[in-house]
Amino acid sequence: MANIKKDITDNFGNRLRARVNGILVRDEKILMIKHRMGENASFWNVPGGGMKFGQNATKNLQREFLEETGLDVEVKEYLFVHEFLSPPLHAIELFFEVSQTGGTLTMGTDPELGDKQQLIEDIRFLSLDEIKSIPPQQKHALFSRINSLKDVRIWKGYFNFENNCIK
Repeated sequence: MANIKKDITDNFGNRLRARVNGILVRDEKILMIKHRMGENASFWNVPGGGMKFGQNATKNLQREFLEETGLDVEVKEYLFVHEFLSPPLHAIELFFEVSQTGGTLTMGTDPELGDKQQLIEDIRFLSLDEIKSIPPQQKHALFSRINSLKDVRIWKGYFNFENNCIK
């Protein structure tokens, strides 16, 4: 693994990306993925990724979930949009609630990256207390602002919580 920050910038940076993200709640826990973001740096977020041209948000999110988690999901209610801006990354992120319809939870891969460039380090369901214990700079800013699982279901509109995960 040569330079993770360079790989991230080369593959995902310096352009505006449209992303889809799915919030899967099971047994009062949220499915989260830990990504490697540099030497001794990580970032927790829900499964999701960049949209492919010609594929709607639902199909993109189902594809991303399968790639990253091994799970088949049904895309439920649209929740909100978040503008993620942490140069060199800039994304408009659509968040949806999802439910599992099949598959087995496994740590997946990112097809845009080679075997030695993979960023996914961990995948698991985390309780709200476990998520709160993750330092703010190591998780999506959304998860520093929720106080209950109901919060992610009732937020509507546009948010920019500012992330500073890459320096």
